[in-house]
Amino acid sequence: MTGKGRELADMMERKKVDILCVQETRWKGSKARSIGAGFKLFYYGEDSKRNGVGVVLKEEFVRNVLEVKRVSDRVMSLKLEIEGVMLNVVSGYAPQVGCELEEKERFWSELDEVMESIPTGERVVIGADFNGHVGEGNTGDEEVMGKFGVKERNLEGQMVVDFAKRMDMGVVNTYFQKREEHRVTYKSGGRRTQVDYILCRRGNLKEISDCKVVVGESVARQHRMVVCRMTLMVCKTKRSKIEKKTKWWKLKKEECCEEFRQKLRQALGGQVVLPDDWETTAEVIRETGRKVLGVSSGRRKEDKETWWWNEEVQDSIQRKMLAKKKWDMDRTEENRQEYKELQRRVKREVSKAKQKAYEELYTRLDTREGEKDLYRLARQRDGDGKDVQQVRVIKDRDGRVLTSEESVQRRWKEYFEELMNEENEREKRVEGVNSVEQKVDKIRKDDVRKALKRMKSGKAVGPDDIPVEVWKCLGEAAVEFLANLFNRVLESERMPEEWRRSVLVPIFKNKGDVQSCSNYRGIKLMSHTMKKEHNRCNFCSENFDGEV
Repeated sequence: MTGKGRELADMMERKKVDILCVQETRWKGSKARSIGAGFKLFYYGEDSKRNGVGVVLKEEFVRNVLEVKRVSDRVMSLKLEIEGVMLNVVSGYAPQVGCELEEKERFWSELDEVMESIPTGERVVIGADFNGHVGEGNTGDEEVMGKFGVKERNLEGQMVVDFAKRMDMGVVNTYFQKREEHRVTYKSGGRRTQVDYILCRRGNLKEISDCKVVVGESVARQHRMVVCRMTLMVCKTKRSKIEKKTKWWKLKKEECCEEFRQKLRQALGGQVVLPDDWETTAEVIRETGRKVLGVSSGRRKEDKETWWWNEEVQDSIQRKMLAKKKWDMDRTEENRQEYKELQRRVKREVSKAKQKAYEELYTRLDTREGEKDLYRLARQRDGDGKDVQQVRVIKDRDGRVLTSEESVQRRWKEYFEELMNEENEREKRVEGVNSVEQKVDKIRKDDVRKALKRMKSGKAVGPDDIPVEVWKCLGEAAVEFLANLFNRVLESERMPEEWRRSVLVPIFKNKGDVQSCSNYRGIKLMSHTMKKEHNRCNFCSENFDGEV
């Protein structure tokens, strides 16, 4: 994978591949990263010189990842939820023929464990370099493979067939009659074999309409990409609307702030004083903000991970692809040397492009724009490194994954009802304590003014979608309105209904793990609500003795 990430992404985009299993990545680490064009690679490797597996996803599937299991540098799996359908993608890299028997047995044991952990009702697709030949023909093995393999079966190929029988799976490559050129997955010198396979459950074979080897690509030197077309039978669901946010950050500019004040005054019929009730004021402010400041498009920002990708690099890669095709058609020494030279040229062009892009970034660091670029790149890298982008699903009491919005909300409701209503031992109150009755002073305008001054700008808005910048922009009109509103709340002992809404954000404690509400310790809540056995807050490290 070194230096080939964007090239691989371009190939997937060109061939319309949504999900790709990769082996022998030779990348050390256990994380995820963007490789350009919206594609994201989830990988695991223990050594930068051997092994390593990964799965590449198209942008639209990245947010569908529910779980990532990195078993070893030869086996890993991803769980996706696609319109209500659970799809498990497994990437495997079996030991070569000359490896120790113990290493081979360990690989098959790990793969068995992964398969046994997947519920039978979920779909599974395995894309793996099994380093074995299942062979041509299927006599005696008709239930797990077709007739269209390559050459004779060997011991490693028999292990693949035995695994398929154990797990009730089919070897997809062998079911489609293709020319040998579209069945051979490995070419090196005079050797032409089939060692890379795609497997799926036998009950889902009807969903696969085609499977073949893609020729003419030059990302990998010896192996060739095996592609299958799978059509999932899904239930129609309503697509969630793209979240569009008001551009409140524009209030930093005085001209935008002045325009906002004028338009708000017009919306209030020329009045300077804000209405007494919260609901009317809040709605007028939100509507004026949308009209004056505009809303975001909700689209993805520019991919900063591969901003070095220029026309020279793309042109070099195109010439390398043509040289590869030429060498495949006519294997002369001259064509081979031409292809090797273009491979080296591509590496040089990529290195030069990266160096130029980062030199420009370093030059701009002294400017405010350069600092923004740097922080944006850092935030993107941090986000790309996370396996699961959002918490959309959880597990029920029995460990089943819930995906529908209704079932997820119902499970959270059950969880909080149990958490908040469970009785714990409490310290006895001291008897005979006299309560102190004292009149509470009204909130003064000066108190509100000081509070607004202390509040920081640029913070995320709450459910009411009104940031502190609005109140600072409105000045004395906001101070008077808020002071009166707070005093009415104190006197009536009732707050606006909109204030009763809040957002709880579950944060993954274990990276890539689908959360279970049956074990509340697996989730950190951005709140000080906790049970007695928790004596320290996860966020502020403050100690607590009892229930808070």
